[in-house]
Formats: sequence, C-alpha cells, structure tokens
Amino acid sequence: MTYEEALSYIHSVNWTFCRPGLSRIRALCQALGEPQRGLRFVHVAGTNGKGSFCSMLDSVLRCAGYHTGRFTSPYVRSFEERICVDGEPIPRQALIELTERIRPIADAMADKPTEFELITAMGFVYFAEQGVDAVILEVGLGGALDSTNIIEAPELSVITGIAMDHTALLGSTVSEIAAQKAGIIKHGCPVLYGGADADAEAVIKKTAWEREAPYHATQRQALHVREATLEGTCFDYRDREALRIGLLGDYQPYNAANVLEAVDILRTRGFAISEEALRQGLREARWPARFEVISHDPLTVYDGAHNPEGISAAVRSIRRYFGDTKVYILTGVMRDKDYADIARDLVSVASRAFTVTPSNPRALSAEAYAETLSQAGIDATAYESLSAGLRAAMDAARADGVPLICLGSLYMYSELMDALGHIV
Repeated sequence: MTYEEALSYIHSVNWTFCRPGLSRIRALCQALGEPQRGLRFVHVAGTNGKGSFCSMLDSVLRCAGYHTGRFTSPYVRSFEERICVDGEPIPRQALIELTERIRPIADAMADKPTEFELITAMGFVYFAEQGVDAVILEVGLGGALDSTNIIEAPELSVITGIAMDHTALLGSTVSEIAAQKAGIIKHGCPVLYGGADADAEAVIKKTAWEREAPYHATQRQALHVREATLEGTCFDYRDREALRIGLLGDYQPYNAANVLEAVDILRTRGFAISEEALRQGLREARWPARFEVISHDPLTVYDGAHNPEGISAAVRSIRRYFGDTKVYILTGVMRDKDYADIARDLVSVASRAFTVTPSNPRALSAEAYAETLSQAGIDATAYESLSAGLRAAMDAARADGVPLICLGSLYMYSELMDALGHIV
C-alpha cells in the first residue's frame, strides 16, 4: 500500500456523514487489543480553543520531560498532523503500516467504522506502541457520542468553552450543546471548565456532581493582560506574573489560563511539572492558523475563525492589534454557519472584503457571501479562485497600507498557504 492508497482508504467514508455512537469504535478497538487501555489521557472538548489548548499543554508536558501523544482535528497542512508524538506528526510509513493492519479488521465489521473512528483507532494504536507517558486527546465533534469517548478514566476532562455550533447534531441551545460535551466527564475524574457561559457551566457542574467528578473552573476575571503585540503576549493569572505566550489572538491568554489550571490539576494526579517547564512550554508553543502572521509585505494574518463566536474573537483581536484602523479581509465561509451574523460583526473592523469559495461541499459561494457582506456595509468583491482573491487582496492592502486579515476554516488554510507561495 502506498501513502496515497492509505489516505484514499481512510477518506473512503467522509466524516461529514458521521453516525454518532460508540458501538463501532468499541468493536474496532476490541479487535485491536484495546490499545487505549493503559494510556493516560487529558480529554479535551469545547466549541473553540481546543487546538490551541492542546498545543500549549503538549508543549508544557514535553518541557517537563514527558513523552507525549497529541490527537487533534482537523489537520492544517498534512493529514499526519492529526496524530503526533513529541510534537512530530506520525511518519508516513507508520501511517501506511497502521492502515494495512486495521483495514481487514474494519472491512470485516458488519457495521463499518467511519473515517474519524478509523483515525481514532490508529491514534490509540500508535500512542500505545510508542509508549507515550500521556495523550492529549481532542474530541472530534460533541463529546458524549464522539469516538474518543471510549476512554474510561482520563486524568482530566477539559471543556474549553461552549457556543452555538454544529446545532443540527449537538442541539439548538447552549445548554443542549453543553450536555453533549459534558458527556466526556467520567465518574470520579476531575473536570475543568474554561468557558464563560453561565448556562453551559450549570449543565457541566450538574453533570460533574452527578458523576462525583471534582469540578474546577478557570477564573477569567483573574487574568490581566500586560502587553499584547504581534510579537507575543505578556499576562498575569492569579498569583503567577509576567507569563509569556507566542501565540497571537485576543483569545489566547484565556486558552493559556486554561492550561495553567490544567497543570495545577495534573500535579495533583502525579505529574511533575516545574514552574520553569510551565513557563517555557507556554513561550515555545506554536499552533498555525490562529491569528498567525503569514506575510509582512503587506502585513497579512490568517485566523481560522469560522463560526460566530470565533469571528467575534477575531474581531476583538483585530481591535487589540490595530486599534481603530479598518482592515481588509479575505474570507470564505460554510453555508451552514450563521454568515449573516458574521457579516454584521465584521463590519465594525473591515472596510473592504475579498470573498472566495472554500474547497468544501458545504461552502457558501463567493458571490453569495459578497452580497451578504455588502448588505452589512462592507465593500465586497467575489473572486473565482482563492489564489485570484488572495493576489487582489494583497495588492490592494499593499497599495493602501492596510493590514489584510484572512478569515476561514482551518480547511482553507493549506490552500491559501500554497497560493501564497506562488505570490510572494
């Protein structure tokens, strides 16, 4: 089997047609010898902030000397990023060999596993065989019925925050969505809630109480940002002062505060993490496509905001770094997102928009999005390709001396970076 054949097989069941439930992943892992058992997990759910949290915690644990596994989705540039050991993506040959081993088992199942279930099982096998000390395990969708939720007793369950997203699958209210994500809370295992929504917190606290799980919450009011520039952020949290992170975005100090709380909890679970390792790990953490500066001529930033909460966070970041300056935006969106609300949020910081159609079956057309943005009060033009839109946006931003902010899902990032390579 070649690398291309392995990916073709894995992608043969599109995850967007997922079928919630744990019976298939349980059957698959049982046939593989229950690779998830014996691993120590930090299980991470939430609407936004999961990837950044996982990246920062992974960096901290590695600086503390731990041999780590990290399971995240979606990938940004290459599929192998979804399964990392010590920050390094799974080698292609290892991915091929895992696919060859798992395929006959999966094909023999009467109820065949979905793509995400296959990838989850691969991650469990790889982490077990690599002998990692801890796995930072990101939920794919929701929580209760997500394939990652077959793990039995995590060291810590983390819910980074709750907002309206994937409502067709998870529920039409914040409380319903919170109930799905609270499904990762296990009996007697500590849980950390890092969000700000009171209704969501009530659901999570109730679930924790019912499952006798020690409940912890990040104290967002205890966070004080000292300085935030495009070089990084310096902040205080509780009794810790002058912490530094390289990840940009108005939301990243909150993600870092969640990591600080998580580290304190993990210390009570036997993890030896020094303050020096904690600070070093936060400084060194890197995570692409989250308010990432991708060009300096013109100043161009990519942010993977793709739902109303993410866009609101991006808007706050734009104000923090650029003040009252109106920016230009290059953007594409999925038609199942509340793009009218997104447009109303963007008008406060953007004067001009260049719209594109992301390469995704769920994408809203560039023309429809341009019309929506125009109605909101932004001068918007649609482009037939991402490369054409990016070139026009960069030329205009350079000529006018205006920052360019690229907004779209993580799926759009790789295509945009490829296009950028042909422009600069």
